[in-house]
Amino acid sequence: MAKALVVGGTGPTGPYLVAGLRERGYDVTIFHRGTHEIPEIPADVTHIHGDPHFPETIEAAIGGTTWDLAVVTYGRVRHLANALVGKVGRFVSVGGFPLYKGYWDPYELSPPGMIVPVPETGTVAGPDDNRFSHLIRATEEAVLDAHPEAAHFRYPYVYGPHQVEPKEWSIVRRVLDGRPYMLVADGGHALISRGFAANLAHAVLLAVDLPQRSAGQVYNCADETQYSMRQWIELVAESLGAELPVVSLPYELAAHADPLLLEGKGFHRLLDLHKLRTDLGYEDVVSVREGIRITAEWLVANRPEPGGQLEQAIADRFDYAAEDRLVDAYRAAVDQLRPLAPTRAEGGYAPHAYAHPKEADRDRDHRNR
Repeated sequence: MAKALVVGGTGPTGPYLVAGLRERGYDVTIFHRGTHEIPEIPADVTHIHGDPHFPETIEAAIGGTTWDLAVVTYGRVRHLANALVGKVGRFVSVGGFPLYKGYWDPYELSPPGMIVPVPETGTVAGPDDNRFSHLIRATEEAVLDAHPEAAHFRYPYVYGPHQVEPKEWSIVRRVLDGRPYMLVADGGHALISRGFAANLAHAVLLAVDLPQRSAGQVYNCADETQYSMRQWIELVAESLGAELPVVSLPYELAAHADPLLLEGKGFHRLLDLHKLRTDLGYEDVVSVREGIRITAEWLVANRPEPGGQLEQAIADRFDYAAEDRLVDAYRAAVDQLRPLAPTRAEGGYAPHAYAHPKEADRDRDHRNR
C-alpha cells in the first residue's frame, strides 16, 4: 500500500485531505504538534507528534521514514521541503495568497490595488516589500528548488470547521446576539477570495491524481464562485435563518468592520483560477452556500468564549455600544450634509448620449421623401 504523509491534518482542510487520500488507497500518517485532536481523523491514521517549524524538530520527528507522497499544509514549508528530500516520491505543498505585492498594502502598486483578478503571473513581493509576503515567495522558491516536480498551491482565506481565526464568527455572533445591523466599509463591495476547506482539499488532491500535469506548477486556489463582503454577510445570516442588514460607513470610519476585510484596506483581492481549471479541471465540489451553512452551524455548535482567545485573534471588539454611537453620529452628519448634495435625476437615469428620434420626427421624414 502506498504511504502518504500529511503535515497538518487537524486544520480546516486536513480532514478532507486525509479522507481523500484514504479513498485513493493511501496509508496516511499526519505530522502535527498534537495540541488538539479532532474526531474527523479516523483511528487508523498514524500520528507523528512534533513541531514542524524547525529543522531539528522536524528531523527528530520523521527520522529516516519514507513516504510515496507528502502533502504539506502546515509548519515552515521550506524546512519541511528540505527535510523530505530523498524521503518522499512526490511533494505537494500549500502556501498563501499574501505573496502578491499589494496584498497587505495596496499602495505598493500604482495605481493602488492588485489587478482583478490576479493570475499566478501577477507581481509578487520582493525583498523591499512586505516582509511576510516576501517570505511566502521565498518559501515557494525553496519548495521548487528542493522538489522540482512539486505542485504548490496558493491558498486564499479558508472557511470551514476548525478554522483557527474564523472571521465568520463576527457575523454569527451578531446574529446570535440579535444585533439589528452589521457595519461594513464602503458599501461592503470589497471582493476577497475565499475557499471552503473541502474545495481547497479537492484542488490539492487533483495534483495527486495528475502528477505529470501538475509537476513544477504553482496554482491559485479558491472557490470558483465569489461574493462581495456585503453578500457574504447576508449569506452567513441567511444560513442561520436570520437577516442582518448592513450599515455602510466610509472606510476611514469603519474600523469596527476591519476583521472581515482581512487587513485589505477595502481594496479587491481576487484570485484568477483559470490555470487551476484548465490544467487540473477544477470545479467546486461544495457550493459556497453549503460551505457557509456548514461553517456557520459549526460555529454555533462550538461557540468561542466571549472575549476569549479566538475573539482576540480575529480582532473584533464586539463593542456594540460604540458601534451604535458611531452610527447615530454618522446618520446625524449625513442629515446635516444632505441639503448640500445635488439632487439625483428622477429614476437615477442620466441623459442618453445618442440621438433617439421621436415618432413625430420619423413621420415627418417619411412625408418629406
